[in-house]
Amino acid sequence: MSITSGESPVLCVNKMEADLSGFNIDAPRWDQCTFLGRVKHFFNITDPRTVLVPERELDWAKVMVEKSRMGVVPPGTQVEQLLYAKKLYDSAFHPDTGDKMNVIGRMSFQVPGGMIITGFMLQFYRWNLGARTMPAVIFWQWVNQSFNALVNYTNRNAASPTSVRQMALSYITATTTAVATAVGMNMLTKRAPPLVGRWVPFAAVAAANCVNIPMMRQQELIQGICVKDGNHNEIGHSRRAAAIGITQVVISRITMAAPGMILLPVIMERLEKLRFMKKVKVLHAPLQVLLSGCFLIFMVPVACGLFPQKCELPVSYLEPELQDAIRAKYGELVPYVYFNKGL
Repeated sequence: MSITSGESPVLCVNKMEADLSGFNIDAPRWDQCTFLGRVKHFFNITDPRTVLVPERELDWAKVMVEKSRMGVVPPGTQVEQLLYAKKLYDSAFHPDTGDKMNVIGRMSFQVPGGMIITGFMLQFYRWNLGARTMPAVIFWQWVNQSFNALVNYTNRNAASPTSVRQMALSYITATTTAVATAVGMNMLTKRAPPLVGRWVPFAAVAAANCVNIPMMRQQELIQGICVKDGNHNEIGHSRRAAAIGITQVVISRITMAAPGMILLPVIMERLEKLRFMKKVKVLHAPLQVLLSGCFLIFMVPVACGLFPQKCELPVSYLEPELQDAIRAKYGELVPYVYFNKGL
């Protein structure tokens, strides 16, 4: 499979012979200090088509990125080939470890995975506004939170090691708490107006994200997240940095789900009143899944772009003991630290 990544806005590519001298493959194509630049970046790497790229092409992309970093790319390589390789690399490999991420946990899978789960979750509530069965509520929330837990774990800051036991405990705690939240809200809104009932899935998802993400990444909060200086040298671990990163991810995930899960029930309620929609009830569920995908294809990069993935934090905001350790070793040469907040 081949995905055209388009021309670089900062580098002119000679189709016959590209000059790669001075080319830095890790330099962002768009300004990551601006919201628009980050949205463009995430539109590129969360492209759902990358999910279908064969494994051998992903492996080729990793090799090309590594060779470019060493300055030993094959003769005749064009800049646009390297940009395409970097797009595949960023979409499929973890930024901390360089390991290939599982397909379902990648942010590029958020559109196909999220649209199916969100569409059917909302459709279930539409069908069962008058009689929501508890087993069905539990099932769909469990599916959604299991998916979220896998995404949260896959996109964590991988510099904080997590054992299998810790991961299993985090998953059980996160999904159980999330499902309990959804069930409780479902019971509270049984007598609410129909439209309010249709918003229960979003309210449950928003509340569950506040539990699921911190639980799946609790080791970062306990042990601290790896922080580095401007030259990518590790200089310590900070719990405060972890709290900031996780909070930003929670806000991003809720923002990602909000438009589709808030507006779709209103849209479907209007559409259901149309005469031709009453005649094709069998198409209501596929339509809702498709509309969920339309929202997500824009909201995934927009939500991911709310905050920089590489966060900058003043040393003065870190824990006092870490501040002292940094200043004892570097003096005032390191005013800021940097860390990967995850997605």
